[in-house]
Amino acid sequence: MPRNDPTDTGGLFIGRRPGTAPLRLRPLPEGHEPSRRRRRFDEGLAALIFLCQVVLCVALWLPVPLAGLWLGSMVVPLVGSEMFGIFVAFVTIMAMLGLTLVVLRRLDHVWKLVRRAAGHTQERGALERVFVTTAVVGAAAFLFWFLFLNGPGSLVVPERPG
Repeated sequence: MPRNDPTDTGGLFIGRRPGTAPLRLRPLPEGHEPSRRRRRFDEGLAALIFLCQVVLCVALWLPVPLAGLWLGSMVVPLVGSEMFGIFVAFVTIMAMLGLTLVVLRRLDHVWKLVRRAAGHTQERGALERVFVTTAVVGAAAFLFWFLFLNGPGSLVVPERPG
């Protein structure tokens, strides 16, 4: 009987690509529950790692781009080329975003391991939910700032006749 269910084959008709099999966790051995003290420590460590993920995801939306733009603006007077300053800002922002995402991915893996050590059946990480939540909140905050505080037709600070 051929196995052609997309959940078994990874969406392919012939077979599964290497490394794409569904994750199957082994059950905890009988009588091997972590102690209460160990469980509380692991849950506290997981909460700290989760908080670090939230802070780094928030940093992707404001501090990282601002740092890149600041560095680019510092390069312009030294070199005398605004185009080179924009290039430096772009490369800096991309490098910092990439590095932050690598750190976030590793933190998410460690978070899953610590949650499993605390006795939870943790199959998926929290990075996707944290990233999407910070993106939605960041976009909403930017739209509020742009439309109502500083953008065209600001309601808080109306245009002053010249």
